[in-house]
Amino acid sequence: MKSVCFVASFALSCLAGTLTAAEPLQIGSRLELFVDDYLIDKLDGDATLQLHQPKPQEVVLVTDKPWEGNTSAYYTIFRDGDLYRAYYRGSHFDEKTKKAAHPEVVCYAESKDGVHWIKPELGLCEFNGSKQNNIVWNKIGTHCFAAFKDKNPNCSADARYKAIARGRPTGKKGLYVFKSPDGLHWTPIEEEPVITNGYFDSQNLAFWDSHAKTYREYHRTFVDGVRAIMTGTSSDYVNWTEPVLLNYGDVPNQHLYTNAVQQYDRAPHILLGFPTRYLPKEGQRVEPTLMASHDGVNFKRWLDPVIPEDAPEDRGGNRSNYMTWGLVQLPGNDKEYSVYATEAYYTGPDSRVRRFTYRVDGFVSLRGTEQGGSLVTKPLVFDGNELMINFATKDAGSVRVELQSIEGKPLEGFALADCKPLRGDSIKQAVAWSDGKLSGLAGKTIRVLFEVKAADVYSFQFE
Repeated sequence: MKSVCFVASFALSCLAGTLTAAEPLQIGSRLELFVDDYLIDKLDGDATLQLHQPKPQEVVLVTDKPWEGNTSAYYTIFRDGDLYRAYYRGSHFDEKTKKAAHPEVVCYAESKDGVHWIKPELGLCEFNGSKQNNIVWNKIGTHCFAAFKDKNPNCSADARYKAIARGRPTGKKGLYVFKSPDGLHWTPIEEEPVITNGYFDSQNLAFWDSHAKTYREYHRTFVDGVRAIMTGTSSDYVNWTEPVLLNYGDVPNQHLYTNAVQQYDRAPHILLGFPTRYLPKEGQRVEPTLMASHDGVNFKRWLDPVIPEDAPEDRGGNRSNYMTWGLVQLPGNDKEYSVYATEAYYTGPDSRVRRFTYRVDGFVSLRGTEQGGSLVTKPLVFDGNELMINFATKDAGSVRVELQSIEGKPLEGFALADCKPLRGDSIKQAVAWSDGKLSGLAGKTIRVLFEVKAADVYSFQFE
């Protein structure tokens, strides 16, 4: 898949100029990615930030049951131990009558490997006189029921799984919350909506943020007729702060919804989102994009699609290209992440979900051409004895790293000339300097310079 090159529109304030002193970032030994401007102070030469697109794989799910259909949507996929769980809306639109063919229901599927999925006969909900189906919920909230496994260590056993869903048209306007002990048997937590400020015809979602130690929710609204995303927090999943709009900095105002925000489990202090950009002037076409945040409100939003219309088929129609809510690693594969996206919406007779794969940490990279370029971080403080990087080079490419003082001067023993060039392709490779011992710099304020020639660097970590 051809990747899309994009130099951050905020210019990282970095292309302009000189390095300035600042409060150092305390990164400890956590993994850091180049998905936003959190770490970056300066880009020089032919170095850019490169947005990557996941590679299309196989179709994993077809909504071909009588209670499903061509408008089945709003998929949630997550790993739960050795099991992968999926929740989605079962619905069908009759093109002849221009009406829904049956009431909306919440469907459930599961998988052992994230590729081959089954729709178990749960015996829970009746459809056309039979309970032999995979319907897990058929009451209020069926339009956009987003479920998750609660990672809050203080969560009660009867609410180990939670969900959030829009109430209308079968209830008051707003978002209702639900609980389940097993992910299959659901009950409302409250009889009234817990969030009412917004417009909720979308995949609204909530989850426990293990880094910030709070529940976060993200939902749809409108601002001057443009679809937008709001967020709030809660300590108990019932009482939520007044929602605020996400901030994207100086980028075009575009229709965004179905946000798919989640923690990146290798770096849980980073939130990744795959918001859908709605294009009403292009036949109501939609396309997933990428955004990232360190605080949950201020996001770096990338402007090119991560799954384009031609990846690989049936994505150009009305709302036929949504990213699902889920980012998972499959068994025995620690070099990739799988994401899923829909296709063939409305066109029928069914719709489909296709799997796509990212390289681990491979959402955005620091890229250098054959002429080379560099990136310098803001001042930071780390813990650890080694610096590990995730990188790939072309045949003649290389990566070198320099450690600098806060003023931007090379530290003795850690200049570029002291660094042994890294070549090849590795998810985790130690950086080595001729004589420098990294442990003596732990706890001190430094900068890191990455020199990239015909190479990509995806992430780094002191450990």
